[in-house]
Amino acid sequence: MNKYELALVVNAKVDDEVRLATVEKAKEYITRYGGTITNVDDWGKKRLAYEVQKMREGFYYFIQFDAESDCPVQLESHVRIMDNVIRFLCVRQDEA
Repeated sequence: MNKYELALVVNAKVDDEVRLATVEKAKEYITRYGGTITNVDDWGKKRLAYEVQKMREGFYYFIQFDAESDCPVQLESHVRIMDNVIRFLCVRQDEA
């Protein structure tokens, strides 16, 4: 199994329930495709480096998980079409 990290930027204009449901849905996709979540970091509301979809702020989440190499591909295909996700990035972490 490889170690991965999913960075999510969620729309700051939605309610707390919707925002938390968006993060839970991303975590559900990870477990659906055989991943095991090891840590979730909530960085809170931050200013974006540049305006995205006419938004200047977003909630940042970093989800670390262990999974096989096909899980990130499946995960990205679902996260890409989620309504409240402004940006995302899934990277493999080094073993060092």
